[in-house]
Amino acid sequence: MKFNAEIISVGTEILLGNITNTDARDLSQMMSQLGIDVYYQSVVGDNPDRLKEAVKTAKSRANIIITTGGLGPTYDDLTKQTLAEAFGKKLYRDDEAARQMEEYFSKNSLPAPTENNYQQADLPEGCTVFYNDFGTAPGCAFESDGIYVIMLPGPPRECVPMFKKYAVPYLSRFASGAIYSHNIHVFGMGESAMEAILRDKMKAMTNPTMAPYARTSEAFLRVSAKAASQEDADKMMEPVIADVCKILGDVVYGIDTDSLENTVLLLLEEKNMTLSTAESCTGGLIAKRLTDIPGSSKAFLGGIVSYSNEAKINILGVDPDDISNYGPVSPQVVRQMAEGARRVLKSDIAVSVTGIAGPDSDESGRPVGFTYIALDTPDGIFIRNLPGRTADREVIRQAAASNALDMIRRYLTGKNVNPEK
Repeated sequence: MKFNAEIISVGTEILLGNITNTDARDLSQMMSQLGIDVYYQSVVGDNPDRLKEAVKTAKSRANIIITTGGLGPTYDDLTKQTLAEAFGKKLYRDDEAARQMEEYFSKNSLPAPTENNYQQADLPEGCTVFYNDFGTAPGCAFESDGIYVIMLPGPPRECVPMFKKYAVPYLSRFASGAIYSHNIHVFGMGESAMEAILRDKMKAMTNPTMAPYARTSEAFLRVSAKAASQEDADKMMEPVIADVCKILGDVVYGIDTDSLENTVLLLLEEKNMTLSTAESCTGGLIAKRLTDIPGSSKAFLGGIVSYSNEAKINILGVDPDDISNYGPVSPQVVRQMAEGARRVLKSDIAVSVTGIAGPDSDESGRPVGFTYIALDTPDGIFIRNLPGRTADREVIRQAAASNALDMIRRYLTGKNVNPEK
């Protein structure tokens, strides 16, 4: 029998957007590792009638139902009562759960539990109890008419560890191999272009499978395989990954890497080289992305935010006549910014950015997003120009920073720094 699951997240605060539903994401990932498919996720507010409808729908299309939330002590925490009624089960008070609750209150110097607190220890008859080592509300699991129900508390600090400790062993009997994945990270080709190139391959695949995803200013392709072990899955995925990398070429910047900046730092360390930055429109974003990574000081010496013309002139040594004649957003200025950063900070290479982040175009009428990036290296200076684009200020800044990191990545790996040229 093939098992599939539905996750029902209970909480009006999720529907209103007051909190992010990380439980569904985390549980889906862990279910995938068990080899159990999650076909549906739903969110329902703290309303018993709507929860009944959600459970009724889930019963018609899943044989494992997992709920999160609605197990607390307040009047609107009605998940257990509603599911017990939906499956024709009575509630009983679990003495051990009540005792653990009293212990929790005592250890945390809280007033003695009241009746509404004790109601958290009321559980469906015949269930497997998931005692809560991280809070007061226990979870549970039971089977009814071939459907397996798991109830977990909503707070992620309770939900995730309880799932790992209790639900994983409970569900392991239904596991049919696990799903393992590798991500092929791409910069310089969008999700739709990647999908167009690989569409026929993706359609023909069943196991492994491939799926493209978009991220800010880049994309990645997830290759997944279902197998009895990681080793078996890797053997299935290796030729697929090699084939995709060959097809996509030098837009691939890494497999299972965290980010472009992480890739750049690893390459710099590998080659024992140092980097500095000079940023105008990105306002230090490149430096931030690099220094967000622990240990970046081994390769990144520092950055200069030369936002004003005066800073470009006085700190980086940009010729004021070039700013007057060509404007601050020009190949002449961006070149000198990179040269200045490399000279001032004494790095092996330096990257600089100057552009129009918006929301308005510059005095010459060039559009928002128009940007120049320069990379100063022992082998010469490389300059990339980004045309204008319709996007908000943050997207434009992120795109400029990512393009700068891509230029460094290409240089350090011996690839064409500006492949369009």
